Amino acid sequence: MTYLVKNNKYLLVSFIAFCISSLVLAQDITVVNKQTQEPIIGVAIYNKTKSKSVVTDFDGKANLDAFKASEVLYFKHLSFKLFSVKKILIANAKVSLNPTAQGLEEIVISASKFKESKRDIPKKISSVSASEIAFANPQTSADLLKSTGQVYIQKSQLGGGSPMIRGFSTNRLLITVDGVRMNNAIFRGGNIQNVISINPFSIQSTEVSLGAGNVIYGSDAIGGVMSFYTKTPKVSFTDSTYIKTNAVLRYASASEEKTAHLDVNYGFKKWAFVTSGSYTDFGDLRMGSHGPEDYLRPEYVVTSNNEDVIVENSNPNIQKFSGYSQFNIMQKARYEAQENLTFDLGLFYTETSNTPRYDRLIRYRDENLRSAEWYYGPQKWFMTNLNVTKLSSNSNLYDKIKATIAYQNFQESRVDRDFQSDTRNVKEEAVDAFSFNLDLEKRLTDKTALFYGLEYIHNTVNSVAVEENIVTNTIQPTVTRYPDGSTWQSAAVYASLKYKPNTKVVFQTGLRYNNVTSNADFTKNNVFLNLPFTEANNNSSALTSTAGVSWSPNKTLQWKLNFSSAFRAPNIDDIGKVFDSEPGSVVVPNNNLNPEYAYGGELGLTLNFGNVFILDTATYYTYLDNALVRRDGDLNGETEIFYNGELSNVQSIQNASKSWIYGFEIGAKVNFSDTFKLTSQYNVIGGTEETDGVEVPVRHVSPNFGNTHLVWQNKALKADAFVNYNNTLSFHQLAPSEQEKDYLYALDGDGNPYSPSWYTLNFRTQYQLNKSTSVSASLENITDQRYRPYSSGISASGRNLIVALKYSI
Repeated sequence: MTYLVKNNKYLLVSFIAFCISSLVLAQDITVVNKQTQEPIIGVAIYNKTKSKSVVTDFDGKANLDAFKASEVLYFKHLSFKLFSVKKILIANAKVSLNPTAQGLEEIVISASKFKESKRDIPKKISSVSASEIAFANPQTSADLLKSTGQVYIQKSQLGGGSPMIRGFSTNRLLITVDGVRMNNAIFRGGNIQNVISINPFSIQSTEVSLGAGNVIYGSDAIGGVMSFYTKTPKVSFTDSTYIKTNAVLRYASASEEKTAHLDVNYGFKKWAFVTSGSYTDFGDLRMGSHGPEDYLRPEYVVTSNNEDVIVENSNPNIQKFSGYSQFNIMQKARYEAQENLTFDLGLFYTETSNTPRYDRLIRYRDENLRSAEWYYGPQKWFMTNLNVTKLSSNSNLYDKIKATIAYQNFQESRVDRDFQSDTRNVKEEAVDAFSFNLDLEKRLTDKTALFYGLEYIHNTVNSVAVEENIVTNTIQPTVTRYPDGSTWQSAAVYASLKYKPNTKVVFQTGLRYNNVTSNADFTKNNVFLNLPFTEANNNSSALTSTAGVSWSPNKTLQWKLNFSSAFRAPNIDDIGKVFDSEPGSVVVPNNNLNPEYAYGGELGLTLNFGNVFILDTATYYTYLDNALVRRDGDLNGETEIFYNGELSNVQSIQNASKSWIYGFEIGAKVNFSDTFKLTSQYNVIGGTEETDGVEVPVRHVSPNFGNTHLVWQNKALKADAFVNYNNTLSFHQLAPSEQEKDYLYALDGDGNPYSPSWYTLNFRTQYQLNKSTSVSASLENITDQRYRPYSSGISASGRNLIVALKYSI
């Protein structure tokens, strides 16, 4: 009897163990981010011998049937700490991974156009992930760049955002979207607003490469490259269709912004599609109540029955006629023909409403406002691109190859009319841009990789201009901003070599040969200008190079050293533009221009003390020679001409300067715990340029600036208390061209314009209500400071409450 009882107990225990073992062996698990509880895609799960492995799907799920209950499983993802656990010990069918404290193992694309470890790149790259973008909740892509803490943003109007990086701006910086160059033949030396055409809701990641990037990207990449990568359509891992939908509603109080966004992913086994659309409406922006009175908007012009009248602003903190609207559409398709062969097609379209040029609306002539109206017409951007990628090959020429062909169309216009004038000036421009890129990677040995490729770009510029009489409704042609029918083209080959003799040292070097030609016919404009030439044909060639090393002698220390040369070839904006650069000045064409060259070096040091305290520093120096700048000149021997009814000083773009730019950057991160951290970034920038034998400040060298964040995150809640700060630029620290724009700046005790220091206190939070719904809220500029970022024509927002609701299924 005792034997039977014992035997029955043994059978019962065996049966229970068998059931538990069966459940474990048939286990489906979900891998999540320990901090946010969000599922993690693409986690590799393998055993000790790596003889078995699975990868988590888009819901962070994986099936562990292939593993024994007693096996130790390893969970690996580049953005998270390696985790291991016995399969039988996995509780609640869930595994939580801790994010890495420092993104040294982060993968970046912009350095070579193929995926590389960020640790191997000998120059500084700042990257922003999709989750970071969602938390920052930027209103435009310019605001997204500002959130990195290393890009300074100038705004001439609310519908704008011109980046400054390490003392360079506008056409000395390059913008790419999915690897396609956005810069075109009319990107100007003045502030440009094209970056706002990129929808932040459609961005999967952003990489900002600080410093020259000419070897990979060619002309214009002197100061840095801003690479935007949009959402990639996701195929289904199963027989069923994978559908993911995100909807966002957002409101901001300072501009009465109202935004709606929707994107849908349809994924099949080999085909996938992403459809995305956004609409944003901004009202007139309210500035803060504590700060310089020079920024107030005391009055403005209204027009009724063709009569202009100046009226008092009932609330001078409201920046009348600054609001605008914008919509963005994106359609992408992906076909995974094979495991290593993909085809990606993208269609993008963005259009703004008429956008008031606020900085021109606040200028005075004598006692009256100068302009009755001044606005940009709809800024339109269309792009279609086809990308073919093969990631493995038995070819002797390449292991990986990527071919990209793209077409872009840019449309912009300018409309202005002086106060109490009957004449409205309308100028419209359009650029058709075709490009082809072929990029290849070949691993020569286990330690050496070669990246090489070629590029061809062709731009055609169309430009028309008329004068409208608002009383008689008559129209007559006038001088166009650019010579109509101009062309600009570039052809280049490049090669970059990466040598990694061991895990501690990486060498990289590269060369690029570029030929740029442009042609402009001034016959039509000579009816108005009487130039001493009828055409300009510019042919520029450049050989640029880079060499760098990344050295990590131990886990604590990493050194990065990089030297580079860079160039920018004259474009149509340089050789053929006609426009009023400032009150009383007009820029005329110049058919005798050469490329400008930059030579620079960068030294970086990262100290990582056990992922608890991380210090990241860099210092850099750039010498710009033969710089293309705006200088006084003459037209047929005359230094002044009448333009738009005003006697104006004649200027032109000339190779008339050289400049020296230098700086120091320091970033720190303190991980107090897995849930609480502090980050801080500060940028010190200086520089001078030669003007008529005298060294003066450089226009696009921003004030010293930075930010500090205290971030707490635990499961469904994330909170960030942060401060942004910006140093003073005195009158004598302003470039001469900025000193003349007193309407942009506050006035010091001597009545001279200067850019005051400022700071803002801010708080943002994000809460995951449930699996499908999250809400985020930000309170910016809590103390309601009235401030205007350097060189900007519009004051920043005052106290601003931003609330967004996101629903995902």
